[in-house]
Amino acid sequence: MPTSTPAPAVPFDSTRTPRALGFSAPAEGCTHEAVWLAWPSHADLWEDGLGEAQESFTGLARAAADLDAAGVARGPHLHVCVPSDEADAACAQALTGVPHTRHRQAFGDIWLRDTAPIFLRHADGRRASAVFRFNGWGGKYALPGDDDLALRIARTHDFPIFEFPFVLEGGSVEMDGEGTVLTTRQCLLNENRNPGASQATVEGWLAEALGVERTLWVSEGLLNDHTDGHIDTIARFVAPGVALCMAPSGDDDPNAEVLLRIARELGEMTDARGRRLEVRTVPSPGLVLDAEGEIMPASHVNYLVTNTRVIVPLYATAYDDATLRAFEPLFPGRTVVGVQAKAILEGGGAFHCISQQIPAPHDRSVR
Repeated sequence: MPTSTPAPAVPFDSTRTPRALGFSAPAEGCTHEAVWLAWPSHADLWEDGLGEAQESFTGLARAAADLDAAGVARGPHLHVCVPSDEADAACAQALTGVPHTRHRQAFGDIWLRDTAPIFLRHADGRRASAVFRFNGWGGKYALPGDDDLALRIARTHDFPIFEFPFVLEGGSVEMDGEGTVLTTRQCLLNENRNPGASQATVEGWLAEALGVERTLWVSEGLLNDHTDGHIDTIARFVAPGVALCMAPSGDDDPNAEVLLRIARELGEMTDARGRRLEVRTVPSPGLVLDAEGEIMPASHVNYLVTNTRVIVPLYATAYDDATLRAFEPLFPGRTVVGVQAKAILEGGGAFHCISQQIPAPHDRSVR
């Protein structure tokens, strides 16, 4: 496995960080101007599952666009990376009628939550791009085109760009928009990311880069998660002070013990505003196996929230319907939509993993 170089003790000029200049990462429930995606294209990675992955991607994109009867999108604009002429044509056909912009960009795979920038916002409406090092999830999947994709995407916008010389993946952090970030020790303190970096050092980096005041640490994530426990598969903020996680489903849920521990840990946490977290749960997908019979890190909380909808990944289990019902009261004013995601999960994640949103300059009411 490739090794990371030790992270520098002083990684950036503390007088010119997003925090110092008034930028921060808003909550994902903010109004989105656009969402970045990447068209599943690499047959050598997806093999026989490429077609189904493209169908699942298309279901997500159409759900996010939320077209009305006249074909007008109520959702955010979609920016889609395509690596070749062939991919461009296939993507254009799949998204016929969906307003979107395709960008010719080389990329290793579609996990833009981790390989695109994290977009920040200032109180005056200005936006900025935060670009971090990416090392293939600790050297496990270092694919050509992924390590500099965030910078290339950032350069397509006229936002200031902040570059940071430490490893951080967008799926490893979850912000409430009021100064709190959730993450996991399994990922951010893993020696395969920033060797030698202490918890205090990492907390300092997050504060300056994301404009947060308090970091809350969950222990670990799901079984067989190659991201080393990304928070976006186990716990999300549905509102400031309110965290969502999963409850075990079925006697054979392979993550039962971990899920119960996550709920307990969240319930003991206090956010940046001094609030004890209120913990809500939705059912887990239970036992989900791949074609070889291996346990998959399936998660219903790897959803994408947009301006009008919450798009929940489903896995054709007995818990799909109950999960959608459980989501409905959590997001008043938004419509909960389920889209089958097992084909995407075969590649390693779900809908939050393959998307990265750009906040609008200012929020508006959900409806």
